[in-house]
Amino acid sequence: MTTMRTFESRLLMGGIFSAALLSPISIRDNPSLKSRLMFHGNAGNIGHRLPIAQALEQSLNCNILMLEYRGYGQSTGTPDEQGLKIDAQTGLDYIRRRAETSDTKVLVYGQSIGGAVAIDLTAKSQQRGDVAGLILENTFLSVRKMIPSVFPAAKYVVRLCHQYWASEDTLPKITQVPILFLSGLKDEIVPPSHMAQLFSICKSSTKVWRTFPNGQHNDTVAEPGYFDHIYSFVVDHVLDD
Repeated sequence: MTTMRTFESRLLMGGIFSAALLSPISIRDNPSLKSRLMFHGNAGNIGHRLPIAQALEQSLNCNILMLEYRGYGQSTGTPDEQGLKIDAQTGLDYIRRRAETSDTKVLVYGQSIGGAVAIDLTAKSQQRGDVAGLILENTFLSVRKMIPSVFPAAKYVVRLCHQYWASEDTLPKITQVPILFLSGLKDEIVPPSHMAQLFSICKSSTKVWRTFPNGQHNDTVAEPGYFDHIYSFVVDHVLDD
């Protein structure tokens, strides 16, 4: 069985911050298991990812906190790089403060731009031991390097982009957290080469690479073996210590 509650709405930088927390009843018998902080991509909101969150919650028997960025869904405000970083930290702090999740191991998951958010949060949190594992799906080296792939004509104005999300600079700082890379090889938005390069420059002592030959940007999660790879990663590298 699963319980679902909305994050207590709170004022954040003058606006309303919202999220949803899914919790399996059985986790109460073993609270040391895990909680997962989920950062979605640019399109849609947490409502569109609910089936994914439910599948993860059931396969991993874990709490799932689905964070709604400012300017998305029911969260007010205007999304920008600095603001999303603050939102991510607020989500992690929320997990650490709640009685039923404070002692759980936190697994951070990010898809597309959510991957950039997850990388930044994990890099900032690893010294405190707040993050036990990181999962990245179809994310990019940086916004500036992705723009020409999506809009070839925009390559001449890419320097005017004020959102950097330079994951290629931040990811190598993560050395103590196990990382799982999930790459859809038919991604039509973020070139798969970005994920391959991120894996190459990753300096984590534990990094795992998994590909999906037919996975596109938004449907890699539906590819065979997706949840099996996540389960194996969690069992082998997150819960084994």
